[in-house]
Amino acid sequence: MGFSRWKITVVTLLSAVGLLLPARADEHEHTYVDKEEVVLWMNTVGPYHNRQETYKYFSLPFCVGSKKTISHYHETLGEALQGVELEFSGLDIKFKDEVMQTTYCEIELDKAKRDAFVYAIKNHYWYQMYIDDLPIWGIVGEADENGEDHYLWTYKKLEIGYHDNRIVDVNLTSEGKVKLVPNTRIAMSYSVKWKKSDVKFEDRFDKYLDPSFFQHRIHWFSIFNSFMMVIFLVGLVSMILMRTLRKDYARYSKEEEMDDMDRDLGDEYGWKQVHGDVFRPSSQPLLFSSLIGSGCQIFSVSFIVIIVAMVEDLYTERGSMLSTAIFVYAATSPVNGYFGGSLYAKQGGRRWIKQMFIGAFLIPAMVCGTAFFINFIAMYYHASRAIPFGTMVAVCCICFFVILPLNLVGTILGRNLSGQPNFPCRVNAVPRPIPEKKWFMEPAVIVCLGGILPFGSIFIEMYFIFTSFWAYKIYYVYGFMMLVLVILCIVTVCVTIVCTYFLLNAEDYRWQWTSFLSAASTAVYVYMYSFYYYFFKTKMYGLFQTSFYFGYMAVFSTALGIMCGAVGYMGTSAFVRKIYTNVKID
Repeated sequence: MGFSRWKITVVTLLSAVGLLLPARADEHEHTYVDKEEVVLWMNTVGPYHNRQETYKYFSLPFCVGSKKTISHYHETLGEALQGVELEFSGLDIKFKDEVMQTTYCEIELDKAKRDAFVYAIKNHYWYQMYIDDLPIWGIVGEADENGEDHYLWTYKKLEIGYHDNRIVDVNLTSEGKVKLVPNTRIAMSYSVKWKKSDVKFEDRFDKYLDPSFFQHRIHWFSIFNSFMMVIFLVGLVSMILMRTLRKDYARYSKEEEMDDMDRDLGDEYGWKQVHGDVFRPSSQPLLFSSLIGSGCQIFSVSFIVIIVAMVEDLYTERGSMLSTAIFVYAATSPVNGYFGGSLYAKQGGRRWIKQMFIGAFLIPAMVCGTAFFINFIAMYYHASRAIPFGTMVAVCCICFFVILPLNLVGTILGRNLSGQPNFPCRVNAVPRPIPEKKWFMEPAVIVCLGGILPFGSIFIEMYFIFTSFWAYKIYYVYGFMMLVLVILCIVTVCVTIVCTYFLLNAEDYRWQWTSFLSAASTAVYVYMYSFYYYFFKTKMYGLFQTSFYFGYMAVFSTALGIMCGAVGYMGTSAFVRKIYTNVKID
C-alpha cells in the first residue's frame, strides 16, 4: 500500500491548490461499452453498531482475486479524511458479461485467521464495497444459536442492473455458509448476473434513501411547530418592544422638557441612562472580533453548502459533502476577515495582524486538533479512519496558502471600508458604575436561559442529522435543513434582542458578550442532547467510537455555538444602534 499512499498524497496536494470540489476519476462518466472493465472496490469492514470504527477490508484474512492490475485508481481529499480505503478486489468483471459461480481464491485457515474471523463475527462485522460509486454492504458471517460454531459467507452473488450503457443498480446476496474449522481451506467464489433495468441513472440512489424516516409526519410536524413558534415569537417581540419602546421614548421626551431640578427628583432609569457606555468596546476585543468573524464565515459556509447540496445531490458521491465544505470554507475566508477585522477596528484594536491570525486559524485549529487527537487513537487501533500524512500536509497547505491570504484580503477590506467607529452616541471617558439588580437579570443567568428556545426549534432536526451521520441513513432532505437554519437564525435574533433589552433596561451595558454567549449557549444544549442520543439511541461501544463520537460532537456543537453567537450579536447590534439612533442625546 506504500505506492497507493504516495498516490493519495499527490492527489490531496493537488486538492490543496484548487481541486477540492467532488472529484471523479475514470468512473466519473459512468458510461460503459460492452465488455469494458467494471471495478469492484473493497472499502472497509467494521462492527455494525460502530459505524465510524472501520478497518481495511483486507485487514481480515480475506484473499484477493486473480486479477492484479486495473486501469485506474482515485481518491479525493474528502474520501481520505473520511477513512475511505478503496482497494481492488481482484475480481474480473466486465460490462454485460455474466460470470457463473467461479472460485477466485482460497483461504488457508490457520488458527490465527480463524480467530480473526470469529472475532469479527462475534462483533457483527459488516463490509462495504463499491461498483460504479454504488455502495454494497455484506455481512462477514454468523454464529449458530448457541454461539459455539461460527460460519463464514464464502459466495458473493452480484446482480447488476443497467439502463442503456450505465449501471443503475447493484445487489449482493451472500451465500455458501462454511463452518470455520482450523487448518482447512476455504474457497471464496463469486458470480455476476446482468439484468436490464427501467431505473433511470438520475434515480439510481433512490433505493438507498428512506422517505418513511426523513419525511415522517413527526418531521413535518416539528418543522411546522418551529415555524409557528417563529411567527409567535417575532410577533410577541415586535409587539412588546414596540409598545415598550414607544413608552420609553415618550417618557424620555417628557423628561427633556423638565428642568434639572424636576429631572433629579424624577425616576431616572432604563436603557437611555447607559447611552454613554453602550458602545464601549467589549472586554477582550481581539478574541471577540475573531469569534464574530468566524461565526459569520460558518454561517456563510452552512448556507452555501446546503444550497449546493439541494441542487447537486452531493450524497451520491463519496466524500463530496466534506470536499465541498472544505472548498467553500476556504473560499469564504474573506467573510471572516471582513467582519472580524472591521469589528476589531471599530473597537479601537491595534494588533490587527494578530487578530487576523487568530480569526483565520480559530476554527481550523479546533477541528485539526480534535482530528489529530482522534487520529492517534485510530492509529493505535489500525483503523481506516487514521488520516494519512499526505492528507495532513494538504490540509496544512490549504490553511497557510489559501485560507490565510484570503483572510488577509478580507481583513484589509473590512478595516478600510467599515472600520471607522460611527456610533450614534459618544462613549464616556469614565465607565458608568453598574447598579445592583435582581438575580435573574444577571448576564450569567441570561446566558444560560438564552439558548433554550433556539435549541427547542431545532432539536427534532438534530435527531435526524445525528441519525444520518451516526447510523446507516443518507441525509437528503436539505430543504428541511435550510428551513431549520432560517428558523434557528430568526429565533436566535429575537431571543438575544429581548435579553439585551432587559439587560440594558437594568442599566447594564455589557450587552456584547451577553448577546453572543446567550445565543451560543444553544450549543451547550445540543451537546447535552448528544449524550442522551449516545446512551439511549445507539449501541456504540469502545474507546475509539466513544472518543470519535464525543470529539466530533464537541467540534460540531462549538461551531454551531459560534455561528449562533455571531448571528445573535449581529442582529442585536443592529437593534441597539437603531434604538439609540432614534433618541435625542444631550
